[in-house]
Amino acid sequence: MPSYTVTVATGSQWFAGTDDYIYLSLVGSAGCSEKHLLDKPFYNDFERGAVDSYDVTVDEELGEIQLVRIEKRKYWLNDDWYLKYITLKTPCGDYIEFPCYRWITGDGEVVLRDGRAKLAQDDQIHILKQHRRKELETRQKQYRWMEWNPGFPLSIDAKCHKDLPRDIQFDSEKGVDFVLNYSKAMENLFINRFMHMFQSSWNDFADFEKIFVKISNTISERVMNHWQEDLMFGYQFLNGCNPVLIQRCTELPKKLPVTTEMVECSLERQLSLEQEVQQGNIFIVDFELLDGIDANKTDPCTLQFLAAPICLLYKNLANKIVPIAIQLNQIPGDENPIFLPSDAKYDWLLAKIWVRSSDFHVHQTITHLLRTHLVSEVFGIAMYRQLPAVHPIFKLLVAHVRFTIAINTKAREQLICECGLFDKAIKARGMESKEDIPYYFYRDDGLLVWEAIKTFTAEVVDIYYESDQVVEEDPELQDFVNDVYVYGMRGRKSSGFPKSVKSREQLSEYLTVVIFTASAQHAAVNFGQYDWCSWIPNAPPTMRAPPPTAKGVVTIEQIVDTLPDRGRSCWHLGAVWALSQFQENELFLGMYPEEHFIEKPVKEAMARFRKNLEAIVSVIAERNKKKQLPYYYLSPDRIPNSVAI
Repeated sequence: MPSYTVTVATGSQWFAGTDDYIYLSLVGSAGCSEKHLLDKPFYNDFERGAVDSYDVTVDEELGEIQLVRIEKRKYWLNDDWYLKYITLKTPCGDYIEFPCYRWITGDGEVVLRDGRAKLAQDDQIHILKQHRRKELETRQKQYRWMEWNPGFPLSIDAKCHKDLPRDIQFDSEKGVDFVLNYSKAMENLFINRFMHMFQSSWNDFADFEKIFVKISNTISERVMNHWQEDLMFGYQFLNGCNPVLIQRCTELPKKLPVTTEMVECSLERQLSLEQEVQQGNIFIVDFELLDGIDANKTDPCTLQFLAAPICLLYKNLANKIVPIAIQLNQIPGDENPIFLPSDAKYDWLLAKIWVRSSDFHVHQTITHLLRTHLVSEVFGIAMYRQLPAVHPIFKLLVAHVRFTIAINTKAREQLICECGLFDKAIKARGMESKEDIPYYFYRDDGLLVWEAIKTFTAEVVDIYYESDQVVEEDPELQDFVNDVYVYGMRGRKSSGFPKSVKSREQLSEYLTVVIFTASAQHAAVNFGQYDWCSWIPNAPPTMRAPPPTAKGVVTIEQIVDTLPDRGRSCWHLGAVWALSQFQENELFLGMYPEEHFIEKPVKEAMARFRKNLEAIVSVIAERNKKKQLPYYYLSPDRIPNSVAI
């Protein structure tokens, strides 16, 4: 009788093993086997991290094996089991790989196909077509869209982490408990004694060092020492936490009535302000988005305030970016003066602090939350709803949405767009010239990583899509893209996302957006938060007094009373510290330990991708050797594969 050798790999994460009964059935082109209990006498099967082999003898020839069915039945108490993969050695000596990388819960079962990636049009056999359809039907019941807040992209229909499908939950919920992580941060930073001191102001700027000096690094210490300087202020718009707002000013806005006479002491080329604009030396950051937004009212004992400033910047003869004018609200007037570097020291300093606070708010809500976390969640939900596990695009993207839905659900539970191509987004802001703006490392490194990802996705696309027509006629792919547009982006053309993709080139760019957003873009705006925001005056999360309405009246005492109190400063510091830490067992860009792909051409493409990324690491490391302020957030060895923190 025909005999098969079945090898079963159990996951190595906590609680991955099981004591339940595990049964296996084989479905072949010529028939189906009986259900076989996988069990070895006097042996503890399916332990965490184990790879177990079993001999399975069948009554008759099964033909080509098409599916493997695994069933789990309760032994004593139900426990979940994480099945990595099954390998089947046939009577002919051939090996067939069946990737799984899923949890089987309760008295559950999973039906697996072999690891070869297949488009829907590749499947002609009825049982395989049926398997695709059933998998998506099941997933669409599990992964439902829900409106979290009006105007936001739709999110997963789950009130809390435990409501999520088991496959996308964290391995250990404890590790991503925000309250617990904040508490750990407070202990690590030695700031427990300050954390309940709300409404208690610091004495002066130096007083903030009481919660700062216990933990430090090169960048955060340099920020502490130089935060008041105009050069440090301007540099952060290029390479700080939020390097996506600055744009070249092509015309001075009427709402900012600044004149050459006001700023002539800052201009170094003997040109008028209008001439500097024409030569491309003037840049602008406009926080118009914050205009009319109500400040947080969570604490009735502390009034909080927002501003919507406009900041004009200048590229000096050293090609450095410095501020030359700041207006703290959108409508010009006598009570909304334009602050200048030539003003009194504390007038100018407070104006810059207001800009830094506004930048912090836009960074957290738009740049970080909306454009990385929530957009990546949209990709993840649409992928699970519309792409079966056998689809090559599912296999490509699954590593890049790992834990994203879980971290967002935890955030919605406890805390609380657009699809621009990277180079085009840079050009749209007039920031593309390396010669003109040589110190924009976010741009330089981002373009390197973007091109590496684009080359990789193009290779994968070309392996499975032999023509543009095949792309256009892939119904599952088109449903995925449409789900992102209709549900995730609420059908808004302004989102920049297409309703469909019609060519291999367009598909490659789309996939590059998905992967870059989830990996590099998130790394660029997330992991520098402690570096740039731990010195509280450089990134105030709240302001306790309204913006000044006149010049010549600001004092150091007024500034300190405007900045966050001791309690909020500590919670802010704990938050940015926790957010800047990598996850345990972090998977970085190019790492694919779960072998969803088994085909040699794709594995070779992955190897080339890793080699390209290693070259980028070397380029960035060599540049940083010469920098007092190294920029490393987009070094591929520091870019996690997915949004998971």
